[in-house]
Amino acid sequence: MSHLPQKTPRRVMRLPLLLALLSTAVLLFLYGEKWLRAALLYLAGAGWARQLVTSFPPAWYVASRFVSGNTREDAIAAARALNEKGMQVTLDYLGESVSTAEEARAARDEILGVLDTIHESGVSSNFSVKLTQLGLKLDPELCYENLCAIVERARQLGNFVRIDMEDSPTVDQTLALFYRLREAGYDNTGVVIQAYLYRSEADVRRLIDEGASVRLCKGAYMEPPDVAFPAKDDVDANFVRLMQLLLSDEARSHELYAGIATHDDKMINATIDFARKNRITPEKFEFQMLYGIRREAQEALVRQGYRVRIYVPYGTAWYPYFMRRLAERPANLWFFLANLVRR
Repeated sequence: MSHLPQKTPRRVMRLPLLLALLSTAVLLFLYGEKWLRAALLYLAGAGWARQLVTSFPPAWYVASRFVSGNTREDAIAAARALNEKGMQVTLDYLGESVSTAEEARAARDEILGVLDTIHESGVSSNFSVKLTQLGLKLDPELCYENLCAIVERARQLGNFVRIDMEDSPTVDQTLALFYRLREAGYDNTGVVIQAYLYRSEADVRRLIDEGASVRLCKGAYMEPPDVAFPAKDDVDANFVRLMQLLLSDEARSHELYAGIATHDDKMINATIDFARKNRITPEKFEFQMLYGIRREAQEALVRQGYRVRIYVPYGTAWYPYFMRRLAERPANLWFFLANLVRR
Protein backbone atom coordinates (compact mmCIF):
# COMPACT_ATOMS: atom_id res chain seq x y z
CA MET A 1 0.00 0.00 0.00
CA SER A 2 1.47 3.40 -0.97
CA HIS A 3 1.57 6.29 1.48
CA LEU A 4 1.36 10.05 1.17
CA PRO A 5 4.60 11.92 1.83
CA GLN A 6 5.13 12.55 5.51
CA LYS A 7 5.56 16.24 4.90
CA THR A 8 1.95 16.62 3.75
CA PRO A 9 0.19 18.70 6.45
CA ARG A 10 -2.65 16.87 8.17
CA ARG A 11 -5.04 19.75 7.49
CA VAL A 12 -4.30 19.41 3.75
CA MET A 13 -4.94 15.67 3.90
CA ARG A 14 -8.24 16.29 5.68
CA LEU A 15 -9.54 18.87 3.20
CA PRO A 16 -10.61 16.42 0.45
CA LEU A 17 -12.31 14.27 3.05
CA LEU A 18 -14.21 17.20 4.53
CA LEU A 19 -15.37 18.02 1.02
CA ALA A 20 -16.34 14.40 0.48
CA LEU A 21 -18.35 14.38 3.71
CA LEU A 22 -20.16 17.57 2.73
CA SER A 23 -20.80 16.30 -0.81
CA THR A 24 -22.14 13.02 0.54
CA ALA A 25 -24.54 14.82 2.85
CA VAL A 26 -25.81 16.99 0.02
CA LEU A 27 -26.25 14.07 -2.39
CA LEU A 28 -28.00 11.98 0.22
CA PHE A 29 -30.37 14.84 0.99
CA LEU A 30 -31.10 15.58 -2.68
CA TYR A 31 -31.28 12.11 -4.18
CA GLY A 32 -31.72 9.66 -1.33
CA GLU A 33 -30.12 6.44 -0.22
CA LYS A 34 -30.71 4.61 -3.50
CA TRP A 35 -28.60 7.08 -5.46
CA LEU A 36 -25.85 7.02 -2.83
CA ARG A 37 -25.71 3.22 -2.97
CA ALA A 38 -25.43 3.29 -6.76
CA ALA A 39 -22.58 5.80 -6.56
CA LEU A 40 -20.66 3.72 -4.02
CA LEU A 41 -21.07 0.54 -6.04
CA TYR A 42 -19.75 2.37 -9.10
CA LEU A 43 -16.74 3.52 -7.08
CA ALA A 44 -16.12 -0.07 -5.94
CA GLY A 45 -15.07 -0.89 -9.51
CA ALA A 46 -13.36 2.40 -10.38
CA GLY A 47 -9.59 2.17 -10.59
CA TRP A 48 -9.04 5.87 -9.93
CA ALA A 49 -11.13 5.68 -6.75
CA ARG A 50 -9.27 2.60 -5.57
CA GLN A 51 -5.95 4.43 -5.99
CA LEU A 52 -7.21 7.52 -4.19
CA VAL A 53 -8.59 5.66 -1.18
CA THR A 54 -5.84 3.05 -0.77
CA SER A 55 -3.09 5.69 -1.05
CA PHE A 56 -4.48 7.48 2.00
CA PRO A 57 -3.00 5.82 5.12
CA PRO A 58 -5.94 6.35 7.54
CA ALA A 59 -8.28 4.59 5.11
CA TRP A 60 -6.93 1.21 6.16
CA TYR A 61 -7.49 2.11 9.80
CA VAL A 62 -11.20 2.47 9.11
CA ALA A 63 -11.39 -0.43 6.64
CA SER A 64 -9.93 -2.70 9.31
CA ARG A 65 -13.29 -2.59 11.07
CA PHE A 66 -14.55 -4.82 8.25
CA VAL A 67 -11.34 -6.68 7.29
CA SER A 68 -9.41 -8.81 9.78
CA GLY A 69 -5.97 -7.99 8.39
CA ASN A 70 -3.56 -8.52 5.52
CA THR A 71 -2.31 -12.01 6.36
CA ARG A 72 -3.71 -15.46 7.06
CA GLU A 73 -2.28 -15.17 10.58
CA ASP A 74 -4.49 -12.13 11.11
CA ALA A 75 -7.50 -14.09 9.87
CA ILE A 76 -6.78 -17.07 12.11
CA ALA A 77 -6.44 -14.79 15.14
CA ALA A 78 -9.80 -13.19 14.35
CA ALA A 79 -11.39 -16.61 13.86
CA ARG A 80 -10.08 -17.84 17.20
CA ALA A 81 -11.44 -14.78 19.01
CA LEU A 82 -14.88 -15.34 17.45
CA ASN A 83 -14.82 -19.04 18.31
CA GLU A 84 -14.19 -18.08 21.92
CA LYS A 85 -17.43 -16.07 21.79
CA GLY A 86 -19.36 -19.10 20.58
CA MET A 87 -19.39 -18.24 16.88
CA GLN A 88 -18.42 -20.20 13.81
CA VAL A 89 -16.41 -18.60 11.01
CA THR A 90 -16.03 -18.50 7.25
CA LEU A 91 -12.69 -17.13 6.11
CA ASP A 92 -12.34 -15.30 2.79
CA TYR A 93 -9.15 -14.35 0.95
CA LEU A 94 -10.01 -11.03 -0.68
CA GLY A 95 -9.63 -10.63 -4.41
CA GLU A 96 -11.70 -10.98 -7.56
CA SER A 97 -11.53 -10.81 -11.37
CA VAL A 98 -7.86 -11.77 -11.78
CA SER A 99 -6.27 -10.88 -15.11
CA THR A 100 -3.89 -13.82 -15.61
CA ALA A 101 -3.82 -17.56 -15.07
CA GLU A 102 -0.81 -17.09 -12.82
CA GLU A 103 -2.80 -14.80 -10.52
CA ALA A 104 -5.62 -17.36 -10.39
CA ARG A 105 -3.20 -20.14 -9.43
CA ALA A 106 -1.55 -17.91 -6.83
CA ALA A 107 -4.96 -17.32 -5.25
CA ARG A 108 -5.62 -21.07 -5.32
CA ASP A 109 -2.30 -21.75 -3.59
CA GLU A 110 -3.01 -19.18 -0.88
CA ILE A 111 -6.39 -20.76 -0.20
CA LEU A 112 -4.86 -24.23 -0.03
CA GLY A 113 -2.37 -22.88 2.49
CA VAL A 114 -5.12 -21.31 4.57
CA LEU A 115 -7.06 -24.58 4.67
CA ASP A 116 -3.92 -26.26 6.02
CA THR A 117 -3.47 -23.48 8.57
CA ILE A 118 -7.09 -23.75 9.72
CA HIS A 119 -6.57 -27.47 10.30
CA GLU A 120 -3.25 -27.01 12.10
CA SER A 121 -4.50 -24.17 14.30
CA GLY A 122 -7.63 -25.98 15.46
CA VAL A 123 -9.95 -23.03 14.85
CA SER A 124 -13.50 -23.80 13.72
CA SER A 125 -13.78 -22.23 10.28
CA ASN A 126 -14.69 -23.13 6.73
CA PHE A 127 -13.77 -21.11 3.64
CA SER A 128 -15.50 -18.98 0.99
CA VAL A 129 -14.18 -18.54 -2.54
CA LYS A 130 -14.99 -16.17 -5.40
CA LEU A 131 -14.79 -17.88 -8.78
CA THR A 132 -13.54 -14.80 -10.64
CA GLN A 133 -10.55 -14.90 -8.28
CA LEU A 134 -9.87 -18.45 -9.51
CA GLY A 135 -10.05 -17.49 -13.20
CA LEU A 136 -13.75 -17.79 -14.13
CA LYS A 137 -13.63 -14.87 -16.56
CA LEU A 138 -10.38 -16.09 -18.11
CA ASP A 139 -11.22 -19.75 -18.64
CA PRO A 140 -13.99 -21.72 -16.89
CA GLU A 141 -11.92 -24.91 -17.11
CA LEU A 142 -8.99 -23.22 -15.38
CA CYS A 143 -11.42 -22.05 -12.70
CA TYR A 144 -12.87 -25.54 -12.27
CA GLU A 145 -9.40 -27.04 -11.99
CA ASN A 146 -8.46 -24.56 -9.26
CA LEU A 147 -11.80 -25.03 -7.50
CA CYS A 148 -11.47 -28.82 -7.51
CA ALA A 149 -8.03 -28.57 -5.93
CA ILE A 150 -9.46 -26.41 -3.12
CA VAL A 151 -12.54 -28.55 -2.49
CA GLU A 152 -10.47 -31.74 -2.56
CA ARG A 153 -8.02 -30.35 0.01
CA ALA A 154 -10.94 -29.26 2.18
CA ARG A 155 -12.47 -32.75 1.94
CA GLN A 156 -9.17 -34.34 2.98
CA LEU A 157 -9.11 -32.05 6.02
CA GLY A 158 -12.78 -32.52 6.90
CA ASN A 159 -13.65 -28.96 5.93
CA PHE A 160 -16.24 -27.18 3.79
CA VAL A 161 -16.05 -24.62 0.95
CA ARG A 162 -18.71 -22.02 0.19
CA ILE A 163 -18.82 -20.70 -3.39
CA ASP A 164 -19.63 -17.00 -3.22
CA MET A 165 -22.04 -15.45 -5.72
CA GLU A 166 -20.90 -12.39 -7.62
CA ASP A 167 -22.67 -10.15 -10.13
CA SER A 168 -25.53 -11.43 -12.29
CA PRO A 169 -23.49 -12.20 -15.46
CA THR A 170 -21.59 -14.87 -13.49
CA VAL A 171 -24.60 -16.59 -11.86
CA ASP A 172 -25.19 -19.26 -14.52
CA GLN A 173 -21.51 -20.23 -14.65
CA THR A 174 -21.24 -20.26 -10.87
CA LEU A 175 -24.22 -22.57 -10.43
CA ALA A 176 -23.05 -24.78 -13.30
CA LEU A 177 -19.66 -25.30 -11.64
CA PHE A 178 -21.34 -25.94 -8.29
CA TYR A 179 -23.55 -28.67 -9.80
CA ARG A 180 -20.54 -30.08 -11.63
CA LEU A 181 -18.74 -30.46 -8.31
CA ARG A 182 -21.77 -32.21 -6.85
CA GLU A 183 -21.87 -34.61 -9.79
CA ALA A 184 -18.18 -35.34 -9.20
CA GLY A 185 -19.01 -36.43 -5.65
CA TYR A 186 -18.04 -33.32 -3.71
CA ASP A 187 -20.71 -32.79 -1.09
CA ASN A 188 -18.53 -30.55 1.11
CA THR A 189 -19.47 -27.44 -0.81
CA GLY A 190 -22.30 -24.93 -0.83
CA VAL A 191 -23.42 -21.89 -2.77
CA VAL A 192 -24.94 -18.43 -2.27
CA ILE A 193 -28.30 -17.11 -3.47
CA GLN A 194 -29.04 -13.38 -3.72
CA ALA A 195 -32.57 -12.26 -2.89
CA TYR A 196 -32.53 -9.22 -5.15
CA LEU A 197 -32.43 -11.31 -8.35
CA TYR A 198 -35.75 -12.24 -9.96
CA ARG A 199 -34.40 -15.67 -10.85
CA SER A 200 -33.50 -16.67 -7.30
CA GLU A 201 -36.76 -18.44 -6.41
CA ALA A 202 -36.31 -20.86 -9.32
CA ASP A 203 -32.67 -21.39 -8.30
CA VAL A 204 -33.69 -22.08 -4.70
CA ARG A 205 -36.24 -24.68 -5.74
CA ARG A 206 -33.60 -26.57 -7.71
CA LEU A 207 -31.15 -26.34 -4.81
CA ILE A 208 -33.83 -27.76 -2.50
CA ASP A 209 -34.14 -30.78 -4.77
CA GLU A 210 -30.36 -31.09 -4.65
CA GLY A 211 -30.28 -30.99 -0.85
CA ALA A 212 -27.57 -28.35 -1.01
CA SER A 213 -26.11 -26.02 1.60
CA VAL A 214 -27.33 -22.52 0.74
CA ARG A 215 -26.36 -19.10 2.04
CA LEU A 216 -29.14 -16.56 1.47
CA CYS A 217 -28.21 -12.89 1.29
CA LYS A 218 -29.78 -9.77 -0.19
CA GLY A 219 -27.03 -9.05 -2.75
CA ALA A 220 -24.34 -6.38 -2.87
CA TYR A 221 -23.73 -5.59 -6.56
CA MET A 222 -25.22 -2.95 -8.83
CA GLU A 223 -27.75 -4.74 -11.03
CA PRO A 224 -30.08 -3.47 -13.79
CA PRO A 225 -33.85 -3.46 -13.15
CA ASP A 226 -34.45 -6.14 -15.77
CA VAL A 227 -32.65 -8.74 -13.61
CA ALA A 228 -33.06 -7.47 -10.04
CA PHE A 229 -35.69 -5.86 -7.83
CA PRO A 230 -34.89 -2.13 -7.77
CA ALA A 231 -36.94 -1.39 -4.61
CA LYS A 232 -35.71 -2.36 -1.15
CA ASP A 233 -39.18 -3.41 -0.01
CA ASP A 234 -39.39 -5.91 -2.87
CA VAL A 235 -35.94 -7.29 -2.06
CA ASP A 236 -36.96 -7.69 1.59
CA ALA A 237 -40.18 -9.46 0.63
CA ASN A 238 -38.31 -11.84 -1.64
CA PHE A 239 -35.71 -12.49 1.07
CA VAL A 240 -38.47 -13.58 3.46
CA ARG A 241 -40.10 -15.73 0.77
CA LEU A 242 -36.79 -17.47 -0.04
CA MET A 243 -35.96 -17.91 3.65
CA GLN A 244 -39.28 -19.68 4.16
CA LEU A 245 -38.57 -21.96 1.20
CA LEU A 246 -35.12 -22.81 2.54
CA LEU A 247 -36.56 -23.67 5.96
CA SER A 248 -39.65 -25.45 4.61
CA ASP A 249 -40.57 -29.05 5.37
CA GLU A 250 -39.61 -29.97 1.80
CA ALA A 251 -36.17 -28.39 2.09
CA ARG A 252 -35.48 -30.10 5.41
CA SER A 253 -36.70 -33.44 4.02
CA HIS A 254 -33.96 -33.10 1.38
CA GLU A 255 -31.46 -32.23 4.15
CA LEU A 256 -30.83 -28.73 2.83
CA TYR A 257 -28.94 -26.59 5.31
CA ALA A 258 -29.59 -22.84 5.26
CA GLY A 259 -27.42 -19.94 6.28
CA ILE A 260 -29.57 -16.83 6.67
CA ALA A 261 -27.16 -13.98 6.00
CA THR A 262 -28.50 -10.63 7.15
CA HIS A 263 -27.94 -7.76 9.58
CA ASP A 264 -31.50 -6.51 9.17
CA ASP A 265 -33.58 -6.89 12.33
CA LYS A 266 -36.73 -7.33 10.27
CA MET A 267 -35.22 -10.26 8.39
CA ILE A 268 -33.75 -11.77 11.57
CA ASN A 269 -37.07 -11.53 13.40
CA ALA A 270 -38.99 -12.92 10.40
CA THR A 271 -36.66 -15.93 10.43
CA ILE A 272 -37.02 -16.49 14.17
CA ASP A 273 -40.80 -16.15 13.98
CA PHE A 274 -41.05 -18.60 11.08
CA ALA A 275 -38.80 -21.11 12.85
CA ARG A 276 -40.83 -20.91 16.07
CA LYS A 277 -44.18 -21.25 14.33
CA ASN A 278 -42.95 -24.29 12.43
CA ARG A 279 -41.07 -25.81 15.37
CA ILE A 280 -37.73 -25.61 13.60
CA THR A 281 -35.00 -25.99 16.20
CA PRO A 282 -31.93 -23.68 16.14
CA GLU A 283 -29.51 -26.41 15.01
CA LYS A 284 -31.36 -26.74 11.69
CA PHE A 285 -30.06 -23.42 10.34
CA GLU A 286 -27.68 -20.62 11.15
CA PHE A 287 -27.48 -16.84 10.96
CA GLN A 288 -24.53 -15.44 9.06
CA MET A 289 -23.10 -11.95 9.49
CA LEU A 290 -20.09 -9.96 8.36
CA TYR A 291 -17.00 -9.29 10.44
CA GLY A 292 -17.22 -5.98 12.26
CA ILE A 293 -20.88 -5.24 11.55
CA ARG A 294 -23.45 -5.30 14.37
CA ARG A 295 -21.25 -7.15 16.81
CA GLU A 296 -23.78 -6.72 19.61
CA ALA A 297 -26.47 -8.37 17.51
CA GLN A 298 -24.15 -11.27 16.74
CA GLU A 299 -23.49 -11.89 20.41
CA ALA A 300 -27.16 -11.49 21.31
CA LEU A 301 -28.16 -14.24 18.87
CA VAL A 302 -25.56 -16.56 20.38
CA ARG A 303 -26.95 -15.88 23.85
CA GLN A 304 -30.42 -16.78 22.56
CA GLY A 305 -29.11 -20.18 21.47
CA TYR A 306 -28.85 -19.60 17.72
CA ARG A 307 -25.97 -20.68 15.54
CA VAL A 308 -24.02 -17.69 14.24
CA ARG A 309 -21.31 -17.75 11.59
CA ILE A 310 -19.14 -14.70 10.86
CA TYR A 311 -17.70 -14.01 7.40
CA VAL A 312 -14.09 -12.94 8.05
CA PRO A 313 -12.18 -11.48 5.09
CA TYR A 314 -8.45 -10.84 4.94
CA GLY A 315 -5.87 -9.74 2.39
CA THR A 316 -4.49 -6.63 0.73
CA ALA A 317 -7.19 -6.47 -1.99
CA TRP A 318 -9.72 -4.97 0.43
CA TYR A 319 -10.97 -1.96 -1.50
CA PRO A 320 -13.92 -3.45 -3.53
CA TYR A 321 -15.16 -5.42 -0.54
CA PHE A 322 -14.92 -2.35 1.68
CA MET A 323 -16.84 -0.14 -0.75
CA ARG A 324 -19.69 -2.66 -0.99
CA ARG A 325 -19.95 -2.64 2.80
CA LEU A 326 -20.26 1.15 2.72
CA ALA A 327 -22.97 0.88 0.06
CA GLU A 328 -25.05 -1.51 2.15
CA ARG A 329 -25.70 0.88 5.03
CA PRO A 330 -25.30 4.68 5.11
CA ALA A 331 -24.22 4.38 8.75
CA ASN A 332 -21.07 2.59 7.56
CA LEU A 333 -20.27 5.49 5.24
CA TRP A 334 -20.67 8.08 7.99
CA PHE A 335 -18.43 5.98 10.24
CA PHE A 336 -15.78 5.87 7.50
CA LEU A 337 -15.78 9.59 6.66
CA ALA A 338 -16.01 10.75 10.27
CA ASN A 339 -13.06 8.61 11.32
CA LEU A 340 -10.96 9.78 8.38
CA VAL A 341 -11.60 13.39 9.30
CA ARG A 342 -10.62 12.75 12.94
CA ARG A 343 -7.39 10.93 12.07
